[in-house]
Amino acid sequence: MNQRRAGTWWLKPLLILSVLVGVVVLLRLTILRPKLVPVTVRSVELGRVEDTVVNSRAGTVQSRRRSEMSPGIPGLVVAIPARKGTHVKKGDVLLRLNDDEYKAQVELAQRSLDAARAVAEQAQLEAELADRQWKRTQELSHDHVVSETAIDMDRTAAQTTRVAAAAAQSKILVAQASLDSARAILDKTVITAPFDGVVLDVTTEVGEWITPAPPGVPLPPILDLIDPDALYVSAPIDEADVARLKTDLPVRMTLDAFRGRSFKGKLTYTSSFVETRQEQSRTLRVEAEFEEKQLPANLLPGLSADIEVILDGRDNVLRIPTFALLENNRVLKVNDGRLTETKVVTGLHNWSFTEITSGLGAGDSVVVSLDRPEVKAGARVTVTGEAQK
Repeated sequence: MNQRRAGTWWLKPLLILSVLVGVVVLLRLTILRPKLVPVTVRSVELGRVEDTVVNSRAGTVQSRRRSEMSPGIPGLVVAIPARKGTHVKKGDVLLRLNDDEYKAQVELAQRSLDAARAVAEQAQLEAELADRQWKRTQELSHDHVVSETAIDMDRTAAQTTRVAAAAAQSKILVAQASLDSARAILDKTVITAPFDGVVLDVTTEVGEWITPAPPGVPLPPILDLIDPDALYVSAPIDEADVARLKTDLPVRMTLDAFRGRSFKGKLTYTSSFVETRQEQSRTLRVEAEFEEKQLPANLLPGLSADIEVILDGRDNVLRIPTFALLENNRVLKVNDGRLTETKVVTGLHNWSFTEITSGLGAGDSVVVSLDRPEVKAGARVTVTGEAQK
């Protein structure tokens, strides 16, 4: 009996050890098991990648043709045919002032011109008569029929009347100039559209008296007219990108007022100097025109806009979201539930996508949720979803 006990004493410790090992394994598989890190991934895909330059601060929609108008003379407003928002054609009347006084000035100038012409005609007749008399006196002087005094008087009369006729002709020119001036002033009582456009604003009403701005004192315009078909975007570009820009490059424009939509265009102007108003943010002013001719009616001057100048582009290349790229051109790739760090070689890139020339293949999953410290190489992960494209 004692020998049997002596031969089996080790079974109990072995059983206890087995139980402990089982408990440890169970704990490691349950309570002590490392938690899987949830990550969001994006598949490496084929697509287009562009090398772009964007504005450093918001740009502004402007119009190539914009006219802020006010009458050049004082007057009483009697008609405003074109109100705010009215589409007008070149030559259409936008505003009229009372023109009674200015019409009277034209009439007065016309009468003065008529009188000057009559006086000039009379002076011309007198000059012709005096000239004929002078010629007869000269003929008679050869026969010593007339006295020296008569010769002097007729010669002086001929000269005097010729000068008087010339002076009368000059008065015609003066009267004509006065008439032209009066007509020009009368024309100022009517403001017409200098081009096809839309009336942005009218700051007066019928019955109001308006006066031109005194020299050196700016006043708001009475009428504001723009051409909606001549819109462009003006924006600042950081000085670091100046050497890469040139006119006629394609441009993509986006506006806060039209979210989810972009407008194609081209770069039409780059400034010849760098603005240094803020020395810590030196910029180059550029302009881009819209390619589309039929723009939305509510795309108006003054709206904020961003431009993206496309320097280069490639289609059907491997690409990943730019925000999935770590320092030194590294990415975290999911392999069998674990993150591995992979070195890649990049090509073109912008804020959205980066071209991958080697290191990844189509369909590989790279992590894009990199904002947590536990997302690192070697971590066991669970993929919670794929980022939207």
